[in-house]
Amino acid sequence: MPELTLRDALRTTLIQEMDRDRSVILMGEDIGVYQGTFRVTADLLDRFGPQRVIDTPISELGFVGAAIGMAMLGLRPVVEVMTWNFSLLAMDQIVNNAAKVRYFSGGQVDVPLVIRGPNGAGVQLSAQHSQSLEAIYAHFPGLFVVAPATPQEAKGLLRTAIRGRDPVIFLENAALYGMKGEVPEDPEFALPFGQAEVARSGRDVTVIAYSRMLHVALAAAERLAGEEIEAEVVNLRSLRPMDTKTVVESVVRTHRAVVVQEQWRLFGAAAEIAASIYEQAFDHLDAPVERVTGADVPMPYARNLELMAVPHEEDIVRAVKKTLNRT
Repeated sequence: MPELTLRDALRTTLIQEMDRDRSVILMGEDIGVYQGTFRVTADLLDRFGPQRVIDTPISELGFVGAAIGMAMLGLRPVVEVMTWNFSLLAMDQIVNNAAKVRYFSGGQVDVPLVIRGPNGAGVQLSAQHSQSLEAIYAHFPGLFVVAPATPQEAKGLLRTAIRGRDPVIFLENAALYGMKGEVPEDPEFALPFGQAEVARSGRDVTVIAYSRMLHVALAAAERLAGEEIEAEVVNLRSLRPMDTKTVVESVVRTHRAVVVQEQWRLFGAAAEIAASIYEQAFDHLDAPVERVTGADVPMPYARNLELMAVPHEEDIVRAVKKTLNRT
C-alpha cells in the first residue's frame, strides 16, 4: 500500500468520490482559490470548477444552513469549517435542523451531509481556536461523530460519511494532517462507523483513546512495556455510534481501564466511556477507571503553558500504574 499523509488521504478520497458522483460538492471558507487553510482541497477548484467547489462567505450559520437544504434536495455536500471552533456559530442549524430532519419527516427526508475540519488543540492558537468539541456534538441524536487517527482511517471513514444518508461530524486533528501511513488504493475502501480497533494487544490494562490521543496512548504503552506492563490500546474511531462492545470485551480481559481524551475533564467523552464500562463490566474491574484529560482551563497561548494543558504519555503511564497499584 502507498504511504500518504492524512491530508492527502482526505484529498484523494474527496477526488475519488467527486469523480464517482456528481452530486458530491464542496463548500467552505477559502477552500477554492486559497486551496484550503490546511491544503486538503488544494487544486480542486481547477479540477471541478466553481459550481462544485464553492468558496463561501464568512458565515457558518449561512453556509451550513444552505448545505442542509442542498442535502435535503439530493446533493451530497461536504462542508469544511476552517476550525471546529467556528462551527459553534452554526450550532442551531446543525443540532436543530441537520440532526432532526429525518425524525421530523418520519424518515422520509435524508440529510447526506458531511461537516469536516480540524478539531482540538493547535500550536499556540490560543483559547478560541484550540477546543475539542466532540462531546458536544456526540450528545445529540441524529448526528454521526467520527474522529480518525490515521491516514487509512481518514480515507475509510470519510468515504463512509460521504456515501451515507445522515449528517456526519468529521473531526480531524490539525496536528495529524502531516502524519504518514499506509492507505489502501482500492477506490471502494471504507470503514464502518461504530467499529473500534484494538491497536495494540495487552493483558494488564485497557487504554481507550481516539484521534491524536491514540498516538500518545501507543507511545505510553511502549514505555510501559519496558517496565513489563502490557497495555492493550483500543482506538474508538467513532464516538457516535460508540463501539462499547470492543471496549468492554477488552476490559473483561484486562480488568483495568484508562480512558484518554484531549478535551476538558468535566462532562467529556471519557466520562461517558467510563460510565459504559461501569455499567457493563463492573464485576470484572479490579480498580476504578482512570481518566486522562486536558486541564480544566481555557487553552493558554504561551507554549510552555499550552504543553501543560494537554495530556502527555507520562500522564497515561501514571494513570496505568495507579490502576495497577504501582505508584
